[in-house]
Amino acid sequence: MPDTYSGTVVPLITPLDEHGTVDEQSVARLLDHIRAEVTGLMPALTSGEGWKLDARQWQDVVTYTVKHADGLPVLAGIQLPDTASVIDRARTAAEIGADAVVVTTPFGADVTQDQIVAHYQAIRAALDIPIFLYNEEALSGNRIEFDTLLRICEIPGIVGIKESSGDAAFTRKMAEAGTGIPVFEGWENLLVDARGIQGFIGPLANLEPALCNAMLVDPTPDRQAEINSVCERYGVFRDDWYRWVKKELHSRGVISSPTTHEEATAA
Repeated sequence: MPDTYSGTVVPLITPLDEHGTVDEQSVARLLDHIRAEVTGLMPALTSGEGWKLDARQWQDVVTYTVKHADGLPVLAGIQLPDTASVIDRARTAAEIGADAVVVTTPFGADVTQDQIVAHYQAIRAALDIPIFLYNEEALSGNRIEFDTLLRICEIPGIVGIKESSGDAAFTRKMAEAGTGIPVFEGWENLLVDARGIQGFIGPLANLEPALCNAMLVDPTPDRQAEINSVCERYGVFRDDWYRWVKKELHSRGVISSPTTHEEATAA
């Protein structure tokens, strides 16, 4: 595991066959496709349909990612609704050999900021695996306020923040807070405005990680326009972006099937 994370970390799509089984060879080809340009691998996060995967699918995609990582750190996404479930799955991630877990807040619009802090404290108390914060609202139904984020950053073992609030000013404020914890922008279209970040974590990295790196090095309006154009072309800005990313990876011969979780379970 690196001392600190930076650069482009890829939230991997989950390659599935038509029966819903995770395709190990497609995982291996995907990692080979992006390996030279990324600094970390995040299986089973939202781009990997992580909130939909059953326990076997989740374990398989994390296991195969660890198996074929070839030295890249693996940060396993955990998208479960309550603290006890997250702790149980985080133990499994540690047993598999993941370097860290990526964890949202507990699910629910009525979750308080104190409950959010207690959630991360409980995970830390239960096990030693490093924790990457995932600040979003679409899945959990809530978001972490700025002062709450600062409190969470004081918990030992927090190693990064995937900042997907969709508010570039908030992201900049967090990046400038001096916590020592790297902040990653989670939205391709906000990279030019998210000054001070240490890196990027978004679905485009499955397809064009070199372009993501170029944007981090030279975050100009022209480069942002190029990023936006590419995202529009590949469907990255759609609500079901993972479906379109899979279609493109399949068309390139990287993965064997573009099957999504819904399509597999309906088959």
